Amino acid sequence: MVDIIVVGAGIAGLTASIKACDNGANVSLISPDYSERSQSVMAMGGINAALNTKGENDSTDQHFTDTLNGGCKINNEKAVEMLTSDAPQIIDWLERIGTSFSRDANGNVDIRNFGGQKKKRTVYAGSRTGKQIVSALVSSCRKRETEGKIKRFVGYRFLSLIFTDENECCGINCIHEDTQELRSFIGDAVIIATGGYNSLFGKILGSTQNDGFATAKLFTQGVILANLEMVQYHPTTVKTPQKRMLITEAARGEGGKLFVMKDGKPWYFMKDFYPELADLMPRDVVSRSIFKVSDGGKKDVFLDLTHLDEYTVKVKLDEVYEICEKYLNLNPLKTPIPIFPAVHYFMGGIQTNENHKTNIKGLYAAGECSCQYHGANRLGGNSLLGAVHGGWISAENAVLEKPKGNVINSIDEELESFKSYAPKDKSLQDTLSEISQIMNDSMGIYRNEGDLMAALDRLDNLDTNVNAKYYDYLKVKLLVILSKASILSALERKESRGAHQRTDYPESDDRYKKSICAMYDDGEIVIT
Repeated sequence: MVDIIVVGAGIAGLTASIKACDNGANVSLISPDYSERSQSVMAMGGINAALNTKGENDSTDQHFTDTLNGGCKINNEKAVEMLTSDAPQIIDWLERIGTSFSRDANGNVDIRNFGGQKKKRTVYAGSRTGKQIVSALVSSCRKRETEGKIKRFVGYRFLSLIFTDENECCGINCIHEDTQELRSFIGDAVIIATGGYNSLFGKILGSTQNDGFATAKLFTQGVILANLEMVQYHPTTVKTPQKRMLITEAARGEGGKLFVMKDGKPWYFMKDFYPELADLMPRDVVSRSIFKVSDGGKKDVFLDLTHLDEYTVKVKLDEVYEICEKYLNLNPLKTPIPIFPAVHYFMGGIQTNENHKTNIKGLYAAGECSCQYHGANRLGGNSLLGAVHGGWISAENAVLEKPKGNVINSIDEELESFKSYAPKDKSLQDTLSEISQIMNDSMGIYRNEGDLMAALDRLDNLDTNVNAKYYDYLKVKLLVILSKASILSALERKESRGAHQRTDYPESDDRYKKSICAMYDDGEIVIT
């Protein structure tokens, strides 16, 4: 019997657990919290698949082309081909396990427009698609839990990989957040599904659970990262007392339009800038357009839904309506929504091939933490697809692994480190805020060499000895390393492509039509 360890219980981790189990493995599913609190439930808009039920002659080939074009052609083509070809099968599977998608008048799974795509191919469940998919996956997972095939370990945070003397990954070390218990899990393969590295940018749209610790630690243990400079800004977010919140791209897919006041009346600028797709251009293009017409944020920009009918806004965009009423005290049927771009998604991360293998034997990555599908910019609707597909493919391959060597580093090294660490006086939150401020100052929608070099200098002089529990004490040090790797990647890419825009190199350059890779070698970050 094969033993698979899955780290992370969002859509990618749940799918990986279910599929590994169905392929004959026993699964240990490890996460800091329950799946219902994962970032996956925040996904509103939909999941892409070329179902071609609207008479538009859509195809998986066109989905492939749109995905490559959206990613400015630095995506892994083999991975994208598998992703888009498998998408209709994934929708069918999600339906069969209980996902409640919205239906059209003919009883088909409904599809709508989304950014960067000329055809309707985004399957949705109102504006709560992520919640519906998570619910179906949790139910499917629980069935296997009752059969003893999947064992959940909730409350544990990943600390480090365990290797054999053949440099194979054969397990992980973890710490329990409440009890501070250290525990090791040994298996035949590990699938990492820990999401993006949100903590680098502070109070952004995503979950605080996805803090980047796992990605940063793997980096220091020899795992190659790629395209860390590719940070997606979602065009339409709103400010609330807690943090910025997302207004789904589906609002524009259903006909919402962006405008800024000009000469005393609304100017719907996207139609002037891009007549064919207008407000449904890829997210990087829309974010840059908003930044431009707002004069860098000095002028208000609005998303206008007031011309849409009540059913569309209150039912098809129900969560948008609720956010506006609850947090903004406005009715989007009567008042335009004030919006501005904010950090939303990380196209870069753990470099994986089309089978979701990393450069370490026995180690896989799936979901937002892995880098291969999205290139320089992710199309809306491809994140949920990538999470399910990544979990599926990583599981199918991980169950074939069997380490040949002997375990050489288990819990002992982590115990020694745990015993020797000593909290200092500096505030944890103040230090995390400093890191996020440095990243926001230098890695915004537009970057330049001066700001990036200044950010490196600030990180070099940052005191990381904080007063915190062991996990958070380590996290601060690791996030500084990951921040430096991201900035060095941005410095290396001397061009503008997708989500990476350099004011000092404003044009695309075919010499950079490839991934920027980061490696950690004897304490030094190496960029290639």
